[in-house]
Amino acid sequence: MEKGIFYGVSVGPGDPELITLKAINAVRGCEVIAAPKTRGGDEIALDILSAATPLDGKEILRIDFAMTRDPEKLRSSHEQAAAQITEKLAAGKNVAMPNLGDVSVFSTYCYIADLVREKGYEAVAIPGVTSFCASAAKLGVSLTTMNEPLHIIPAGGFPLEEALSLPGRKVLMKAGRSLAQVKEALRERGLYDRASLVENCGLPGEKVCPSLDDAGGDTGYFATIIVK
Repeated sequence: MEKGIFYGVSVGPGDPELITLKAINAVRGCEVIAAPKTRGGDEIALDILSAATPLDGKEILRIDFAMTRDPEKLRSSHEQAAAQITEKLAAGKNVAMPNLGDVSVFSTYCYIADLVREKGYEAVAIPGVTSFCASAAKLGVSLTTMNEPLHIIPAGGFPLEEALSLPGRKVLMKAGRSLAQVKEALRERGLYDRASLVENCGLPGEKVCPSLDDAGGDTGYFATIIVK
């Protein structure tokens, strides 16, 4: 029996119209959709995908990922997910896993793909629109100039003082939980007035804040800050 192929399908930050034709065509060729759940149990990536293309007749394989920084728990969670997926691949079924944003940026797909390949199966990544590119478009700002670097930084997982001292523009991703600390760090470095925020870009409850003063103190997990 021919082995199935594992596809990491980028679905963008929220707006179904931002999903590429290549992603939709890949999904159409898959019998199984591996749907990851978010921290609150929602299936946001699956919801975005289903709004872009019909999923009738496809098997939905629910994947629970551990939301933790503990490396052992993460590894165990990834191995369990890979085992679920390779079981379908071994049966000759193609599997698509929808991913928020782009599969190459802070994506769980990358870890699963490595494990799937180790087991002798093919994994294919389908690129897409990142949340920070979509957020920049919402704000009407440029992320780079001709010779200016761009730094993509996990707001809660990298020393802010070091990150904000880097030359060029910065994107602070998933900044919601660390918003108070981020604001304070920006003020200390004189960057507060150069920062803007988009919360839930392309999703219900989207909020575009040209100034951090507009963000308030209660910001959700999917918050992206752009520092000019």
